[in-house]
Amino acid sequence: MAVTIGVVRETAPHECRVALVPDIVKKLKPLGGQVLMQTGAGDPTHLPDSSYGESVQTQVDPLAVLGRAEVVFKVQPPTLAEIAAMREGTILLSILQPHTAPERTRALRDRKITAFAMELLPRTTRAQAMDILSSQAGMAGYKAVLIAALESPKFFPMLTTAAGTIRPSKVLIVGAGVAGLQAIATARRLGAQVEGFDVRPEVKEQIQSLGAKFLDLGVSASGSGGYARELTADERAEQQRKLGEHLKGIDVIVTTAAVPGRPAPKIILRWMVEGMKPGSVIVDLAAETGGNCELTRAGETVVHNAVTIVGPVNLPSMGAIHSSDMYAKNLFNFASLFIKDGAIALDWDDELIAKTCLTHAGEIRHEPTKKLVDGG
Repeated sequence: MAVTIGVVRETAPHECRVALVPDIVKKLKPLGGQVLMQTGAGDPTHLPDSSYGESVQTQVDPLAVLGRAEVVFKVQPPTLAEIAAMREGTILLSILQPHTAPERTRALRDRKITAFAMELLPRTTRAQAMDILSSQAGMAGYKAVLIAALESPKFFPMLTTAAGTIRPSKVLIVGAGVAGLQAIATARRLGAQVEGFDVRPEVKEQIQSLGAKFLDLGVSASGSGGYARELTADERAEQQRKLGEHLKGIDVIVTTAAVPGRPAPKIILRWMVEGMKPGSVIVDLAAETGGNCELTRAGETVVHNAVTIVGPVNLPSMGAIHSSDMYAKNLFNFASLFIKDGAIALDWDDELIAKTCLTHAGEIRHEPTKKLVDGG
């Protein structure tokens, strides 16, 4: 017996990743997994069908692939047509963003799909090898700084030239999660003078360990699960006053702040932008969830008062080869929890399985999503 794992080509705009890479195909075999892929699924990632080996079956019709699969690996949430093509009881591993599309969750529930929203994975030590948020955020932080360097009219490093000494750019990274820390490290490698800002004081040492200065505005918002809590109105006002004054001397800002399941917090306001030096650059990683900057527009570059504000979308896709490699490893490690000896065995006493599950057997298992969909 073998478990059929289906992979189709991603169709979402700006998406070049694929949910399975050749190295993971080899690792699935000992578990009893056999792979069925849509023809050309890996082409956007520069992984032709031939790179996956002869053991992988291919089929032109993506809906036929989904109809035959017992387990589906995906990057972006499935369309309603893709969900309808899946057999009842299919296990789906994907980013699902349930708070953005209740109709998708209803379709998964009604189709009796066992859907695991990988972004809901508990962020524990044991789960690190399965954490898609961390693996993909690393690429996002890296690419954001490269975009900033490209947009900036200045050098990042200090240079001594025959025409004189050029001072290094001052770069501020807002948010010290995985994306922010990678952004700090990348900006440092490029030679900039880097500061990191986060309302969680416990990340100060992490920022400093990368050679950056911790920007302390005197506001603490330590939360649970490694995320920041929402600030009170007074705390936010004080933070904004101090931050606005500090930004007058900054050349480049990269913002990475996010609150799971909610719009991105507004940190850089219009009046702050208007106080910045002409030629300054802001790259907003939170553009897709509303932006950390008040002037950000997702997928666009805006120039306001001689300050350039970039709102990139799906930055991990810009590094699709390595992003796909990390993402596929995350899915494999999670699938290893329930695929053994060519059979599927879901252990609902395992918190990683239980808490990552969105829908199962015609029910919504994630309580916040259940309330959103059912209105309870």
